[in-house]
Amino acid sequence: MKGALAFIGVFLSFLSATAATGEAIATCGSGPKCEPLCSFCGEFFSGPTMECLSILFHHMCMPKFNNAMDLLNTTDWCVWGNVNSLYSNLSICTEETSDCLQIPWPNPLVEEIFVDIHSTYFKECPTEEFSDPPPATVFALVITPICLIPIMVSLVVLKTKNGDGSS
Repeated sequence: MKGALAFIGVFLSFLSATAATGEAIATCGSGPKCEPLCSFCGEFFSGPTMECLSILFHHMCMPKFNNAMDLLNTTDWCVWGNVNSLYSNLSICTEETSDCLQIPWPNPLVEEIFVDIHSTYFKECPTEEFSDPPPATVFALVITPICLIPIMVSLVVLKTKNGDGSS
């Protein structure tokens, strides 16, 4: 119980320190790419913010993806094998950048970017929609268990009437 109260006290002191200054406490992730990103955000945005993250995404991650997609034919955009690595690289870029700034990933900004990508590049792609099976298939799948239930009940009754206790 003391540990939980101490944790709550530390958490509340962090919140009051943040609220009192009106600024987020700037932290930076570890890694070779993180220091320049954190210093950029610290210099222009007073620390890691969603606005800084957006700028970084649009200048670091998106150009690579957009250029690679522009090199493909529009018909190739719908073939997953052609865009899989590009899509994964974009996802990794957004995740690493968010991690450097200590901003949780995924976040609403990442979701917005991927929704924009889908509406830009993949909206014309055909989707495989599931349809109902033919009526004969549905009938066969429904009627089989219905017919088996009375047969199984009859076998149990016959087995019990004969007094045969062994299975």
